[in-house]
Amino acid sequence: MKLYQDNNANTNVVTGYGDDHVMISKVRHEGNVLVSAGRVLTGWAPEAAGDLSGLRAEDLAAASELGAEILIVGTGRRQRFPQPQLLRPLVEARIGFEFMDFPAACRTYNILVGEGRAVVLGLLHER
Repeated sequence: MKLYQDNNANTNVVTGYGDDHVMISKVRHEGNVLVSAGRVLTGWAPEAAGDLSGLRAEDLAAASELGAEILIVGTGRRQRFPQPQLLRPLVEARIGFEFMDFPAACRTYNILVGEGRAVVLGLLHER
């Protein structure tokens, strides 16, 4: 059996989270964040909460600027869904999307980014 060194050392992965923070590659970030393999954008969706109040179409469209083919949005302790009109920019940009609770969103992101997929994770903390 041959073993190969993991070459994903420079890839952002979720290493922990709580009600008010997320750990990306062992660095703590508070508030809403947008994460791709190579970037972490803090202050994402500044008016939005885990219940999706204040979420805007522009917030979701920011995923395309990070080269996303898939956007996963973590909505706090439980899964919530946005108003359909908010999803139009994603549909028009041909970006797949899924809304999940935090644990599922973080696990799914880590799996997909580990596979080298063009995935972006948006996390909306509950207030």
